[in-house]
Amino acid sequence: MTQLSVSKLLEGLPTNWGRWGKDDEIGGLNFLTQEEVARGLASIKSHKTFALSVVVNSPKGDPVWPGRSGAVKLMTQDKGSYLSGKLQALPGGLEYADDYITMFLQGSTQFDGLGHTWYDDKLYNGFDAHTTLAGLDKASVLPLAEHTASGHAVLLDIARFRGKSRLDRGELITLKDLLECAAKQGTKIEKHDILLIRTGWLNLFYDEGPAKFYEPPFVEPGLVFSRELVEWFHDMEIPLFGTDTIANEVTVDPETGIVLPLHSALMRNLGVVFNEILWLEELAKDCAQDGRYDFFYTAAPLKIFRGTGAPVNPIVIK
Repeated sequence: MTQLSVSKLLEGLPTNWGRWGKDDEIGGLNFLTQEEVARGLASIKSHKTFALSVVVNSPKGDPVWPGRSGAVKLMTQDKGSYLSGKLQALPGGLEYADDYITMFLQGSTQFDGLGHTWYDDKLYNGFDAHTTLAGLDKASVLPLAEHTASGHAVLLDIARFRGKSRLDRGELITLKDLLECAAKQGTKIEKHDILLIRTGWLNLFYDEGPAKFYEPPFVEPGLVFSRELVEWFHDMEIPLFGTDTIANEVTVDPETGIVLPLHSALMRNLGVVFNEILWLEELAKDCAQDGRYDFFYTAAPLKIFRGTGAPVNPIVIK
């Protein structure tokens, strides 16, 4: 059987190439104007704050895409350095500890640069894939970091909507599911909203361990491709969406066998920014308690020159 190409799958669907000019590298973040920041700030009621990053270098490990490794953190000096005589206290008596970390830039809660994935040798906005050689010259994470992402956001708690602590391996989320979940929550999704989707999937990693989490076949739950979903993202001008999974979408499309088609349809073609590996548990519990699923969201990934992505710790204020 001939494998359907992602190019053929997405034929006729909308793109935002050229919408903000031929040099644009921030895509949907263009929607997050000062007016959208003000709309987000106006949603703050209780002033409760939530940090949405997972712990880096956790004793339980780091949930990363298969083939990547977790963070490695090493001390370069500590109290032992002084006890051994290797180091002397600074004039006045000050001593200090220091350390460094080695990790994949997309090995934690992170933003993808819009040039992270491509097909047919073209990145977002038509940039040539050869601009990724030895680092991203175009559509890297740096322009996203310099612009920042702040605005009105909504949480769609799909796991709670389905009466589960977490979705099952490969469980699908459709556009219909998103809209029905929003209706049940009493949540109105408006144009330019930042969309956060809870699956509860990371609970499997932290509660039962990496072996269970990566048990083959590795197929995460998540959004599943449909033409209606892509058109809805385009019509609603969604600037950014994030989930508590590694890739924000079901790993393999069940109908076509294409891997991560929404990375192509949304990121590459529409410029939707992906915020992946979010920790949403405390936020979700609070939303369920007070019945409010909208809030102010703000985030800026690390400014990594030519980076394909970068760690980020998004902040929500309710």
